[in-house]
Amino acid sequence: MSKEDRNQMEELRHKLIVSCQALPNEPLHSDFIMARMAVAAKEGGASGIRANSVIDIKAIKEAVDLPVIGIIKRDYPDAQAFITPTIAEVDGLMEAHPEIIALDATNSSRPQGESLKAFFQKVKEKYPQQLLMADCSTLDEMLEADRMGFDFIGTTLVGYTSQSEGDKIEANDFEIIRKALAEIQHPLIAEGNIDSPEKVKRVLELGAFSVVVGSAITRPQLITRKFADATKE
Repeated sequence: MSKEDRNQMEELRHKLIVSCQALPNEPLHSDFIMARMAVAAKEGGASGIRANSVIDIKAIKEAVDLPVIGIIKRDYPDAQAFITPTIAEVDGLMEAHPEIIALDATNSSRPQGESLKAFFQKVKEKYPQQLLMADCSTLDEMLEADRMGFDFIGTTLVGYTSQSEGDKIEANDFEIIRKALAEIQHPLIAEGNIDSPEKVKRVLELGAFSVVVGSAITRPQLITRKFADATKE
């Protein structure tokens, strides 16, 4: 990683990263719309963007000069892991040159039974300079990803896997984050149901390197539903 890249990553310290994603079944699914969403996020004060798919990342990079955490969400019939789960997705993302690539680093089953360790080593051997983020769902997964050498440890999937079912990232004053920070050596990026300014402030106070907010900012159908539900109470 060049000195310029390191300086750009340092600009994410204690800052907001906005996840600009819309899946094919969602109303805002469009690389043009995601690029404009990124522009709006930058105007609002975001210092980074998280995005899904090569086409969206390319469009976003043309629209804003912010570092990008890139992913490709892809389902495989023999696996539960779905965030950049194989080297094929990593190869695709390298065409868009995201500053960070996030990988599913959970204990969930992986395509063709490949272990996370083998996959991580394959990626590092092929792209040794690429920064990698571990999307985790449990404390044990975070500690293991840290030992492997991921550049960033993420809480992205807390509560979203079978092994973390029912877990709430904010439980007991973000206990999972506090425990992780006490043991890991690499920067922690707080993500996953960080859906209020108060939560953002708290995780940064606890020592998170930066924080990702997604649906609470960029999925208007979900935001609208909260207000609509209030009319029915």
